[in-house]
Amino acid sequence: MECAYYRESLCRSCTNIETPYPAQLAAKQADARRLLAAYPHLTWLEPVASDEAHFRNKAKLVVGGSAQNPSLGIVDYRSGRATDLSECPLYIEPIERAIPVLHELIQRADLTPYDIPARRGELKNILVTASETGELMVRFVLRSKKLLVPIRRQLGWLQERLPKLAVLSVNLLREHVALIEGDEEIILTERQTLPMRVNGMSLHLRPQSFFQTNTQIAQAMYAQGREWVAQVQPRTLWDLYCGVGGFALHAAQVMHGEVTGIEISAEAIRSAQRTVAEQGLKGVKFAAGDATEFAVNARETPEMLVVNPPRRGIGERLCAWVEGSGIEHVIYSSCNAKTLAADLARMPSYKPVAARLLDMFPHTNHYETVCLLTRKNVAGYVNVDIDVKELKRGKRRRKAKLLADDLTKESIGPTTPKRRWKAQISP
Repeated sequence: MECAYYRESLCRSCTNIETPYPAQLAAKQADARRLLAAYPHLTWLEPVASDEAHFRNKAKLVVGGSAQNPSLGIVDYRSGRATDLSECPLYIEPIERAIPVLHELIQRADLTPYDIPARRGELKNILVTASETGELMVRFVLRSKKLLVPIRRQLGWLQERLPKLAVLSVNLLREHVALIEGDEEIILTERQTLPMRVNGMSLHLRPQSFFQTNTQIAQAMYAQGREWVAQVQPRTLWDLYCGVGGFALHAAQVMHGEVTGIEISAEAIRSAQRTVAEQGLKGVKFAAGDATEFAVNARETPEMLVVNPPRRGIGERLCAWVEGSGIEHVIYSSCNAKTLAADLARMPSYKPVAARLLDMFPHTNHYETVCLLTRKNVAGYVNVDIDVKELKRGKRRRKAKLLADDLTKESIGPTTPKRRWKAQISP
């Protein structure tokens, strides 16, 4: 793909842009296979390719320059040098059309860009998200509320120039830190959510809700998860790190049981709950909370688990819980195959049986991998609950094994091939 910004060394974010796209995809597939080489019987499904251009549904525009001559793109945090990337070929068309209007708005409202080295000014970033239908969510990240009034005054003009503007908000990032946004959000429009159509379903994004940056690939990812859930048909399913509920809501379409989604962002949970209400889904609930704390403190376990963590993976503590949980099937969606491999090594009772690479981030070394894991002993174990409260400590294991052997013989019959036993010992 041709990019003038890369050619002129103005932006080097797309490190692989000069490599033909089929070669990029092959290299990512080879990398994923290498990182998961410990599982030679893993079935790799055909990778899902992205469009090479116009696939990003989100623009994170750092504001530089001056109010009368602003730049929207990137800024060197040490020198303050700004580079305008208004014509970046990665953005989908609704974002491309919106950026010139935002340039003009900054000039009309005299919105002073934030000078990073000097720590002066107000307007830090503009965040634009677009749906496949062309609707927009625009967020101004400010240092304080000083520019709130002039932005409000321009709302009517902005809506005239951008008739598909669904949500306009101001986000406050008061600290002098290299972050994209802060915690406080002030919504200026009547509408508060941006509907994202995914596989015929509207996922509602609030300003601080996370959604995948590549809608095309997100659809393929959720569809793959739904297919595996349909094959397993669990009666209960948890979706940890659920975001706005993509995996959970797709699972609910094909199973008859209870679905629970957990996400740290309360905004994302509100979005997911709205979709549940719109779709009239039964047995689906979402709650805001830490995924690991929810799991380790739960009194019950689901029949199937979905995890879609950030790049750091699910970590040692949650891995230990999954390993000891007895859950039969796990879908692990990862944006970092290195941490995926590390987490799998922490869960030796599970084997990945199928995996698919989805190219969420073309022209970079990053990609998404979704894996179906099954517990190695699911087919071979007879589960036995044994109360040995009255047994002496030193005799528990031997007594438990003897009892389990007897019960196993009764359960599978004398002609059934010998199987391993698993006993849960009650204190």
